[in-house]
Amino acid sequence: MKYIVVLGDGMADEPIEALGGKTPLEYAATERMDALSRKGEVGMVHTIPDGMKPGSDTANLSVLGYDPKKYYSGRSPLEALSIGVPMKETDIAIRCNIVTISDEEERFEEKTIIDHSADEIGTEDCAVLLKAVQEKLQDETYQFYVGTSYRHCLIWDKGQVVELTPPHDVLGLKIGQYLPEDVSLRRMMEASYQILRDHPLNVERKRQGLHPANCCWFWGAGTKPMLSGFTETTGKKGLMISAVDLLKGIAVGAGMGVAHVEGANGGLHTNYEGKARAAVDGLLKQGYDFAYIHVEAPDEMGHQGSVEKKVQAIEYLDDRVIRPVTEAMDKSGEDYRMLVLPDHPTPIRVRTHTADNVPYLLYDSRKDLQSGRLYNEREAADGPFLERGHEIIRYLFSE
Repeated sequence: MKYIVVLGDGMADEPIEALGGKTPLEYAATERMDALSRKGEVGMVHTIPDGMKPGSDTANLSVLGYDPKKYYSGRSPLEALSIGVPMKETDIAIRCNIVTISDEEERFEEKTIIDHSADEIGTEDCAVLLKAVQEKLQDETYQFYVGTSYRHCLIWDKGQVVELTPPHDVLGLKIGQYLPEDVSLRRMMEASYQILRDHPLNVERKRQGLHPANCCWFWGAGTKPMLSGFTETTGKKGLMISAVDLLKGIAVGAGMGVAHVEGANGGLHTNYEGKARAAVDGLLKQGYDFAYIHVEAPDEMGHQGSVEKKVQAIEYLDDRVIRPVTEAMDKSGEDYRMLVLPDHPTPIRVRTHTADNVPYLLYDSRKDLQSGRLYNEREAADGPFLERGHEIIRYLFSE
């Protein structure tokens, strides 16, 4: 038996008037998911433990079977694992987004966050900008590390876990009240704007009509993570397929394999087919029992507030990931169980994460439950409900 999770990050949403009162998942043309759901089980799962902030860190830990209340030590430390940052027990890792803030206001505190991803800036360009920041701000206490796209890492030697606000939670708002209380971090953020605002690469980006990547934004602070081994816990050899460092870091911490997919970038135009091939090859050729296919695009489009692009991201997930994976598995003759779900909602209305329950689809190639249900939030609400999200992986592995 082979096992597959297809995780559409932030895919769940709310009914939207522009879609005739349907959610993006309900509105999207998802022929393959609906074919599986008619034969399988559709229900709801609570992936964010009560009292914890909704995020891809806590939610994906849940889906992988790790209770966030026990295992979560911060978002950035997981990403640090992915990019090979040598963390000491006394280090604090902090996520460093390169964001777009407004230029017009004179006082830094009066500026607003326009784009948390600077138009999904590429890693190569962002590395150039981060190098400029490194040359001015890096020292023995604070060290910067390049990650992927706009997502990078700051290590604070002998630091402390401080309360920091994710940039996607304050899109369009004045940043003053959301800046770090820690004076050093706050000064570094303001200094990064002075370094980056007139950088030649940003001048060129503005000439091309792109958002300038003009400020470092710190969030997601935490200590070195300690995850139990995935294989030791589940008895399954697992493979992670994702473009983002957070998911790769969870996999590294859990002792899972990590597939490198050329052209996978976490955006709308990622290499969907490459992710599907990596999963199939891992399961059928490389001896893995379990493949976790993470697709960031629906979440990014939710943060951008684009209804049209979020629908498109869901359709791409259905046609360019789930279809080729299921076709290859069916052709191979291998029995498999597939779980499709978001980690959390990223509603267009709020352009950030919420802790609401999410719909799941569980399909077993050996069975036809003849449920007749389609896969969306409305129909899933009438199905089974799993209250503890970290138990869903055992639900997938149960026979």
